[in-house]
Amino acid sequence: MVSVIIPIYNVQDYLARCIDSVLAQTYTDLEIILVDDGSHDTSGDICDDYDLKYRNVRVIHKANGGLSDARNVGLDVAQGQYVTFIDADDYVHPRFVEALLHTIKTTGAQIAACTWQELKDGDTPREANVHNAQCKTFTQEQAISTVFYQGELNHSACSRLFDRQLFHDLRFPTGALYEDLAIIYPLLRKVEKVALLKAPMYYYMHRAGSITTTMSLRRTHVLDHLEALERQVEKEAPQHLPAVRSRHMSACFNMLRLMPARDPKWQDTKERCWLYIKNMRFLCIKDPRVRIKNKVAILLSFWGLGVLMTFINQSSQKD
Repeated sequence: MVSVIIPIYNVQDYLARCIDSVLAQTYTDLEIILVDDGSHDTSGDICDDYDLKYRNVRVIHKANGGLSDARNVGLDVAQGQYVTFIDADDYVHPRFVEALLHTIKTTGAQIAACTWQELKDGDTPREANVHNAQCKTFTQEQAISTVFYQGELNHSACSRLFDRQLFHDLRFPTGALYEDLAIIYPLLRKVEKVALLKAPMYYYMHRAGSITTTMSLRRTHVLDHLEALERQVEKEAPQHLPAVRSRHMSACFNMLRLMPARDPKWQDTKERCWLYIKNMRFLCIKDPRVRIKNKVAILLSFWGLGVLMTFINQSSQKD
C-alpha cells in the first residue's frame, strides 16, 4: 500500500482537483490522508465530502501548525509501505504512483523521484511520456552532491515516493519554512540508492499568496537550515561540504534578489548574506561544480555589494 499525505490549508479552489488526481491513479492500493491544518475556508468541508464517498480517504482536522506539522501528523498515522506527499494546490499525472513504485521495484532505490512541470492558473500540462521516460540512478554520495549543487535532483519532498521506513525516526522540522531542505540530508544519509524518472508527472502550481510567492522574514529560515547543515556536514561527512556551501551561496544570492532594497528591517539579512559571500567566494569560485550564474555573481562581488545588487536586480527583471 502507498500512503498519500496531502496537507491542506485554505485551498478550497484547488483542493478537489488535487484529490481527484489521486483518486484517478492507475495504482489503486492507496490510503489518502487529508490533513486539514485549521483551514478557515471550505477546505475542511470538501475533505469531509470525500471522506463520506471513498473508503480509502481519511480526514484529520487539526489546529493550524504549518506544513511540516501537517505532514508529520499524516506520517504518524500512515500505514503504507511507501509514502508520498502532494501539496493541496498541486496535482499529479494518473500514473504518478504506478510509475514511481515500478521504478523503486526495478532499481532497488529507497526513493524514486519524477520531474515536474511548473504551471500557473489556466495552464494545461504537457503530456508526460511515461512509457519511454529515461531512468537515472544515484548512489547516496551522488544524490547528496546532486541535490546541493542543484542538479537534476532537487530538495523537494514532493514529486517522489519514499520507503516509509526512512521516516521511522525522522520528521519534518516544525515552525520553519524550507522544511524540505532541512530534512533532505538526513533522508539521503539513510539510503543506498535514489532513482529519477525523467517524466514530468508532478504539476507544481505557482499560486499568488502561497508561501513560495510571499516575501517575509521567515524566508531567512533557509539560511538558518544551511548554516546548521554546514556545521553538521563538517563533522559527519566533510566530502559534502563544498556542495552545501554552493547551495548556501545560492540562497544568499536569492535572498539579496528577493528582499526589498530600502526596507531597514532587511538590513541584518543583507549583511548576513554579504558576509557569507565574502567569506566563501574564493572557495566557491574554484569549485568546478558551482553553477555558472553563481560564479558570475561571485566575480561581480569583488567589485562590492552595490555592483552585485545591480547585477542581481537586472537579472531578476529579465527572469
